[in-house]
Amino acid sequence: MHYLISVIDRFTGSATPQEMEAIDTFNDSLRDRGWWVLAAGLEEPAKSRVVDGRGSASVVADGPLVEAPEHLSGFWIVDLPDSASIVPLALDASRACNRRVEVREFLGG
Repeated sequence: MHYLISVIDRFTGSATPQEMEAIDTFNDSLRDRGWWVLAAGLEEPAKSRVVDGRGSASVVADGPLVEAPEHLSGFWIVDLPDSASIVPLALDASRACNRRVEVREFLGG
């Protein structure tokens, strides 16, 4: 079962050295269990673009789709053996990065 664990933050690239060490340890544990698929940090929302190629005229707008005080600052994609594993894993992810996280299952698992 594939899940997206999204890191919620007010800033981008704000992790302390201690938090980065905890994140690296968490990433290693994912790899050791065979649950690792991908993880990455993201640039700040101000550097994003919204692109709409529908219709006859393409639209490209600088900035985020939605202005909000918090945003997605990073993520993990994990492949778990069962649905019971995601909440304990998300708690570990939240502790590692010292941020709130949101969990979403991929369509079709």
